[in-house]
Amino acid sequence: MLRSLALLFLILLFASPITALQAQTDLQLTAAQARAIGERIWHNEGAGRVENLTVWNRGEAFPSFGIGHFIWYPAGVDGPFTESFPQLLQHLKRTTTLPPWLAQTSAAPWRSRDAFYAAIDSAEMRELRQLLERTIAQQVAFIVERMEAALPEMLAALPSAKRREHVQQQFYRIARQDNGLYVLIDYVNFKGEGTSTRERYEGQGWGLLQVLEQIRNDKPALQEFVRAADFVLTRRVHNAPRDESHWLPGWRKRLQSYLSP
Repeated sequence: MLRSLALLFLILLFASPITALQAQTDLQLTAAQARAIGERIWHNEGAGRVENLTVWNRGEAFPSFGIGHFIWYPAGVDGPFTESFPQLLQHLKRTTTLPPWLAQTSAAPWRSRDAFYAAIDSAEMRELRQLLERTIAQQVAFIVERMEAALPEMLAALPSAKRREHVQQQFYRIARQDNGLYVLIDYVNFKGEGTSTRERYEGQGWGLLQVLEQIRNDKPALQEFVRAADFVLTRRVHNAPRDESHWLPGWRKRLQSYLSP
């Protein structure tokens, strides 16, 4: 099974290449690869700009933070998506002292998008952006840790041995590709593992699990991943209770990045 990528990442910042994943084949995550993955995720989510480390997108009921745009719900908001920013804060506490106001806050302190942007240049918001800018490595480690946990969670969610075998086979098939670790890590950060029953429209999810289930063996692995992911995300837009079609061109552009080294 997967070894502790998140802990190894901190070592990788200073070490020579070492084995980061070992299962059906030997896979390596070098320091350069880890940095590159972090930079690509930040570019995908926020164009690599510091001001985009704290955003509240139009039409959403929550703000997003960090290189992975981790979701943080305001008090009283219970949305269908996994709330990942509080998990990131717990991860950062391992190596970083959080500002007191942030450590003592369980829910996002802004009740609306207007209130959020009214406070965008406040001392607290500047302090938060500074924290997120200096903890890029820890955020990548958090994302990698999440990916590490994805495979056993996905397999546990499947009812049949045949489906489990297919998903595991496709997971390692993608991971063995030159760009494969980036693809898996980014998609889990982008659309989740696909195991949460809350992350469903019309009973159908859009996470990594659903993509791997759709992959066929008749085409190159990454091309098949992009095709399957496009199918899953297009299905999400079709099933969504509100119009999400404006997101689809950006999602498709992101998927195309999986085909580039």
